Amino acid sequence: MPWYLHLALRQLFPTGRRFPFFTLISTLGVALGVALLIIVMGVMGGFAYEIRHMIVDTEGEVQIVARSPIPDYRALMRKIDSVPGVEAATPYARDAVMLKFGDKAAFPMLRGLDLDSVSRVTQLGEYVRVGSLDDLDDDSIILSAQLAVSIGARVGDTVEVYSPLIINKLAADSVFLPREVRVVGILEIGHQQLDSSTAYGTIRLAQDLYGLGSTVHGLDVRIKPGMNEDDVVARINAVLPDDIRALSWQDSFSEFLWVLNLERNMIFFLLLFIVIVAAFSVTSSLLISVVRKTREIGLLGALGGKPVHVAACFCAQGLFIGVLGSVAGLALGLTALAFRNNVVLWITRVTQHPEVLRRYYQFSELPSHTSGATVALIVALTIVISTLAGLLPAWKAASLKPVEALRSE
Repeated sequence: MPWYLHLALRQLFPTGRRFPFFTLISTLGVALGVALLIIVMGVMGGFAYEIRHMIVDTEGEVQIVARSPIPDYRALMRKIDSVPGVEAATPYARDAVMLKFGDKAAFPMLRGLDLDSVSRVTQLGEYVRVGSLDDLDDDSIILSAQLAVSIGARVGDTVEVYSPLIINKLAADSVFLPREVRVVGILEIGHQQLDSSTAYGTIRLAQDLYGLGSTVHGLDVRIKPGMNEDDVVARINAVLPDDIRALSWQDSFSEFLWVLNLERNMIFFLLLFIVIVAAFSVTSSLLISVVRKTREIGLLGALGGKPVHVAACFCAQGLFIGVLGSVAGLALGLTALAFRNNVVLWITRVTQHPEVLRRYYQFSELPSHTSGATVALIVALTIVISTLAGLLPAWKAASLKPVEALRSE
């Protein structure tokens, strides 16, 4: 090991002292900045990851949308299935209805499913907590969990479904009776909005309620593993008519994802200032060290130490503090993320607001997803900033004349 690196370690960890105060404070400041970045980026990444997971599991990676109902959707499905990269496609019909059970009513979106093909595209069956997707028929529906609670319906109950066509029928002085259907399942996705405003039925039930006949509103498409979504979307659009478009899940939710990414980047930028402030404290401490050890620095020069090596000694101290702080911050941040739900649950209980998280953030639990690229970026920036924090003290030490430094009192 070069002498200047050895000297840097000796100054940070003098013999006979377990953990000097200067090293502790400097490392702790950097570690707290890294920990906060890891925690916040993990939670923000968790929101985006969970949203993608829910969309893909319930609707597939690609959605086929049209300006008007699609008439010959089976022929369109065969055409899409032949596109390279497509795993399967399934039709859907979706619109708002009114559900009534007893004296309680709700206005969810009822999504009609093709039971023959939906399992090849989505994984809705995994989210059914009570009952089964196989129990669904033309005279039954599956309710999302919070929706069932809001109207007080359980599996086996009969609910009334009022179609949006009732408005047109009333305008034409016609009578349009509600459809009575059985509840055969309760589905819980984990997203508050979806769990409180969604119901599922068969495609034929939805077609009857919406007056679609044999048409559908669109298609959901699952792509093969490892395929690029944008490439597959481009291939699908090449075989579609002009009035029908294929959109990836990112395109379908582009505005929401843009806002989420903007918020994530802004928070990252703001929290990075915590690391920068910690780096200023490192600079201040190293400058004090240069002043206090002026004669020792002069002695190094008198013994043949080059100014660049003297400067490297102080830059290396910033580097070591950055590495040590990054490791400690990673451990602290990842530990906090592991127990995040316990902490949030305790806070909501203390403040007596346990439903705030679900009401405003739409998740029953605080999600977390930390990517390797994010961690690498945080660690790299922290080490670079900490190393740069030693530049001013390094320049100050390197600019000292050995003779003048030895005369210093």
